[in-house]
Amino acid sequence: MSALSSNNWDRRNVLRAAMGLAAAGGLAACGGNTGRSEGGASGKALTQYFHAYGEAGTQEAIKRYAKDFDGASVATQWITGSNFESKLFSALLTKNAPDVFEFHPQLQLIRSGQVADLSDLVNPVKDDFNPADLKSHTVDGKIWGVRMIDDPQFFYYRKSMLEKAKVDVPQTLDELVEAAAKLTTDKVKGLFIGNDIVQTQYPLVWSSGADQLTADNQIAYHTDAVAETLSKYRTMFKAGHLLTGAPADSWDPSALIQGLCAIQWCGMWAMPAMQKALGDDLGVFPYPVAADGAKPSVFNGGWSMFVNAKGKDVDLAKEYVKWLWIDQKEHQEDWALSYGFHVPPRKSIAESADKLKSGLPAEGVKFFNEYGRFENPSWTQAMIDAFEEAIADVVRKGVEPQKALDTADAKVNRELKKLFG
Repeated sequence: MSALSSNNWDRRNVLRAAMGLAAAGGLAACGGNTGRSEGGASGKALTQYFHAYGEAGTQEAIKRYAKDFDGASVATQWITGSNFESKLFSALLTKNAPDVFEFHPQLQLIRSGQVADLSDLVNPVKDDFNPADLKSHTVDGKIWGVRMIDDPQFFYYRKSMLEKAKVDVPQTLDELVEAAAKLTTDKVKGLFIGNDIVQTQYPLVWSSGADQLTADNQIAYHTDAVAETLSKYRTMFKAGHLLTGAPADSWDPSALIQGLCAIQWCGMWAMPAMQKALGDDLGVFPYPVAADGAKPSVFNGGWSMFVNAKGKDVDLAKEYVKWLWIDQKEHQEDWALSYGFHVPPRKSIAESADKLKSGLPAEGVKFFNEYGRFENPSWTQAMIDAFEEAIADVVRKGVEPQKALDTADAKVNRELKKLFG
């Protein structure tokens, strides 16, 4: 990663390239209110951006935490809708850019000088963080974000539906394809992997024995096994075994709860709601093996807090991030465990998380530890978009998998060249 310091990157060009934004306008989708204030007793003010979490009480919790901070008045922009990434990136190009914001570790944010180095905040307590979280946030020996929550994602299923159809829990992708067929009826679809059919884009690669990129940042996802996996997705789609057009997307537990599908890809955050509705009729399993020699996989997503290095008071923003996401363990535990289930990235909090120590939550944590894989900061948003387009083209349009991957390769290679030369 030493190439990080070898080029002088323009922040505006990098962000536009990453998100495909033609021009920087205001954050119109969020209304005219910028969320800024004139400050509290200190006379200072900060603004933070969060995407709209689906769990009840989350917005109130974030605002409650911020109110406890004595260093400034902290206003929260709660970004609704499905395009948080584009709204955030647009806002970062304006005078109303947030001082701190949640996102995922991505190299273009670092290369463009958009995010501040937070090593001085994390290093004193880094032994208390999950090492994989630290690795995914470390570039060129520096730590660029503070992980707030880890979100393992896997398959949920209705035990009664599988039993009725005489279907065992799938251990391979072929078995999942067969299960989806047997579980589909005139009222229920066998499998739900998102209305856009791209929500499993990470594990479908990993369980096919591949990766997004090599260690030296070359394309690694374009393999015959990945192409074959995509063709099996196409088979399920053509046969009508995939749920599409659900009232809420796969991040929401309602499709499984309402019996619209028998198996659903979703995150651990939805487990309490599913357990409340389905009780003992609920089971989980990781993304199954899709190629010889491969392993099951779980996508360990999550959200992290970053400081806008172009903000009006970077030191104050860092002070706030340290106060909330380093010092305030009570708030961190509340955020991870009171609004859906998330795995705390701090070891000390995870070890005391009694809600995750038994039953289905413990099984989810086991998957997290055994099969979980984390974000690669070099796999940027533009690359994600390119690969998702390849999935959609194969599954929905019937484009030949190798051709769709070739198209993705051209886009990903352009991004890699921008980042690494």
